[in-house]
Amino acid sequence: MSTSLFTRYLGRIIDRGTLQVTFADGSVSCFGSPAEGFPDVAIRLADKKVPRDIVLDPRLGAAEAFMDGRLVIEQGGIMELVELLRSNQPWDKGGTIGSPKLVRRIANRIGFAREAVNDRIRSQRNVSHHYDIGNDLYKLMLDPEHMQYSCAYWADGVETLGEAQEAKLAHIASKLALADGQSVLDIGCGWGGMAIYLARHFDLKVHGITLSREQLELARERAAQAGVADRITFELVDYRELTERGSRYDRIVSVGMFEHVGRPQFDTFFQTCANLLADDGVMLLHTIGRIGGPGMTDAFTRKYIFPGGYIPALSETVAASEKYRLIASDTEMLRLHYARTLRAWYANCMKHREAIVGMYDERFFRMWTFYLAGATSSFENGGMCNYQIQYCRDRRVLPLTRDYMMQCEQELASR
Repeated sequence: MSTSLFTRYLGRIIDRGTLQVTFADGSVSCFGSPAEGFPDVAIRLADKKVPRDIVLDPRLGAAEAFMDGRLVIEQGGIMELVELLRSNQPWDKGGTIGSPKLVRRIANRIGFAREAVNDRIRSQRNVSHHYDIGNDLYKLMLDPEHMQYSCAYWADGVETLGEAQEAKLAHIASKLALADGQSVLDIGCGWGGMAIYLARHFDLKVHGITLSREQLELARERAAQAGVADRITFELVDYRELTERGSRYDRIVSVGMFEHVGRPQFDTFFQTCANLLADDGVMLLHTIGRIGGPGMTDAFTRKYIFPGGYIPALSETVAASEKYRLIASDTEMLRLHYARTLRAWYANCMKHREAIVGMYDERFFRMWTFYLAGATSSFENGGMCNYQIQYCRDRRVLPLTRDYMMQCEQELASR
């Protein structure tokens, strides 16, 4: 029964590109037809329970079968397999648009109700789950220039991952409308790339905060190596604790951190930011977001990658921020930049496969590459994108047009 359901499931999905499936009993089924731009993939299912596991929960079932070596890819790779499945069912496929499905709406409501409050203890534990697995892995995967674990900016003429990440840093800096002598808070500072970039290009004091001990240690080392340690303070602290100190900042930047806040804490996040931001301050929020309305994080990502994380829709992000008189003064959607970034990370991981397996094991490597492949497909054909939202508290603090952003980017590029 599970095998017939499995074959019907694949038959409904795959039209362009081909998938050959060899089952545990030796039988073979083929799906789809060759098509330009779509991959051809062959897989083998090592035991008869794999079809059942995938039918019960396609994403988690397929992921765990692949991680455990029960789903073996014999032609192509995990990137090609996920791409084949998602590219045949793109989010933006066009056609007639109907009403949202009742089942999806009910499932989202149930999921939202089950979400636990992301308190300070749980928040640090969730961050550590992902970021404290070892700096050596991220050194192999990310760009060595800035160690940016967030969407790069593939501007015209940009070719390498390092160039794209530097372009991202300049793009964000331009939206902060920075001036010498200002104080900047970097919420979720990672390995210090943003803070170091700002301190190198502007006469600023930067306070970078993280909940990852591994990130904190390396961020301090990198700032010292860059010669800007005297202008940056890195600290292991929850952003919610800063208001208790009465801290205020001229500028706030947060890149790739909002996804970890959790839906129940959106109001707390924006209220805290509003109270940390000077009355004439500017804030830039860079986050993964949903193209459509609110939805739930899939089971694989919740279990293995980002426990406690939640990808916000633009509507719920702005709805939460506007309660605290934060003016969304500029909003930009990055549609395909993260897909290209993820492919570069995936290529780095494949290049350093032996080293990563040596650090962990084969199962971890398969889990990690499944995560990168799934994320790539979400940005290429699913409902994911990136948003950059500029906030201010006073409508008069910024120039009337966006020309200042382009001018700043050009100046930074020429340095």
